Amino acid sequence: MATLGKSDTLPPVLPPIAAASPDWRRSATPADAFGWLAAGWRDFATRPGLSLAYGGLIFVVSLLIVWGLVDFGYDYILFPSLSGFLVVAPLAATGLYEKSRRLAAGDTVTLADMLFVRIRSGGQIVFVGLLLLLLMLLWNRAAVLLFALFFGLLPFPSFDHVLPVLLGTPLGLLLLLVGSLVGGLFAAFSFAVSVFAIPRLLDQRTDALSAMGRSMAIVSHNLPVMLTWAAIVVALFALSVATALVGLVVVFPLLGHATWHAYVAMRGPAGTSAPATSATPAGAPA
Repeated sequence: MATLGKSDTLPPVLPPIAAASPDWRRSATPADAFGWLAAGWRDFATRPGLSLAYGGLIFVVSLLIVWGLVDFGYDYILFPSLSGFLVVAPLAATGLYEKSRRLAAGDTVTLADMLFVRIRSGGQIVFVGLLLLLLMLLWNRAAVLLFALFFGLLPFPSFDHVLPVLLGTPLGLLLLLVGSLVGGLFAAFSFAVSVFAIPRLLDQRTDALSAMGRSMAIVSHNLPVMLTWAAIVVALFALSVATALVGLVVVFPLLGHATWHAYVAMRGPAGTSAPATSATPAGAPA
């Protein structure tokens, strides 16, 4: 859904985080996360047909993937795949970031603009996308291995029986607990490296590693607000799953627009990574 920008040179590699910006703490509070959600709703309500069409496309693709897993007999990884959706969601939301960016700049926006986004960092976004896809595949493999560790060579129960096995047996409950902890590690890492990296690659010309490093630095230094935002994302996604994914038509665009506003709030003044109160140390690279 993205069109890579044409350039004859690679984007510059930014200085190391510690040398360029020693202070990554923002003044944001957990309440600001709900402000991002409200700002996302305003973008959603502005030309809502575009956001609904985008959300509808995500819903259809998700439904096709679920149908394919069930039809080809891979329903045993359905639940890990649903949770893994959160890993790749920041990449899939690129078009929503573009709509919010254009609205803030006062530019016109069409569905084609959202589907064929011109990424300022060009092909660097591919590296982040590959990393997120690999994380999702690793999580699916880890989920299968965890089941084998707990249940041995027993065949994985069918989709109709998986909930009784997980919730109705001691081993199932223990597997659910351990699987949630392991999945949480995958989710936390992917969230930290991607929540601001994808918007940054869209908005500025930089390299993938710098974007991911800055995303992780901002998240780790602002845990209260970022944990609140992560909880909002998980809660709304769980609501979408409870509605057989129909809720994605509204929830996915809402979260995509809100994530852009989170990025704008946390990136620093004038699109920089350093907070307004921080000064670059003498002799440090600009």
